[in-house]
Amino acid sequence: MLVHEEVRTALDEGRPVVALESTIIAHGLPRPDNLRVAREIEGVVRSKGAVPATIAILGGQVRVGLDEAALDALANTDGIAKCGVRDLAPVIARGGDGATTVAATSHLAERGGIRVFATGGLGGVHRGAADTFDESADLGTLARVGICVVCAGVKSILDLPATLERLETLNVTVLGYRTDTFPAFYLTSSGLPVTWRVDSAAEAAAVLRARLDVGAPGAVVVANPLDEQMDPDLHERVLRDGLAAASAAGVTGRDVTPFLLERFHSQTEGESLRANVRLVLRNAALAAEIAAA
Repeated sequence: MLVHEEVRTALDEGRPVVALESTIIAHGLPRPDNLRVAREIEGVVRSKGAVPATIAILGGQVRVGLDEAALDALANTDGIAKCGVRDLAPVIARGGDGATTVAATSHLAERGGIRVFATGGLGGVHRGAADTFDESADLGTLARVGICVVCAGVKSILDLPATLERLETLNVTVLGYRTDTFPAFYLTSSGLPVTWRVDSAAEAAAVLRARLDVGAPGAVVVANPLDEQMDPDLHERVLRDGLAAASAAGVTGRDVTPFLLERFHSQTEGESLRANVRLVLRNAALAAEIAAA
């Protein structure tokens, strides 16, 4: 694991650091927007007084904190593997390049001593999981890593009630940030209640400190709703049509989410893409405030 000098110095001096995933750069956004947005996300973290630590695998080496050349390579190189925790070892052993998911970023951030991580949305339980057992590895990883994950809830294309049930079963603490309902990525509210609410970064930080004091396992998820949601009618129509198209095309398993997200990008005239960027920037800002607190 190669920790960037700026990140290592900040950690050694007890200054705030925020981990950032790399899947959004390599797989989540089109070129050249992906590199521009990557820089913006890091810039937002810096503007709030924290040091950004984007995590990826380059040339078989885990990198915690990327310089400009590494960011550029991540954004513009073809064939970068999408890495969950189970994929890290094969990619590293082969000297490959990998972009880290929520699960892999959380795992590596904790190993690097970073306590706060900002992302877009969590993975969760897929629709129809009672038959397919299709559940994101994010959930199992969050049950064991001791970090704070700031997100816009769970992607609305998933089974949100089942996902919240699994988070409860796995003892993952969920905090609604200035909300009493769980956000749904493109939508500000799923209509599902959250047990605990915080209204400031300081309150969230207090929960993190108390978690350490009591020795509670697992992550603390801070669910930060988007400020201006997508048109709900448009969202419902695209989701309904996308699910039907996925079924007709035989798309299953881990391929369903990217298939549906691509449908959203292409059929909402960029509205979903703009919402995606906006929520990631908001989450990065809040994560930096929590890390500083």
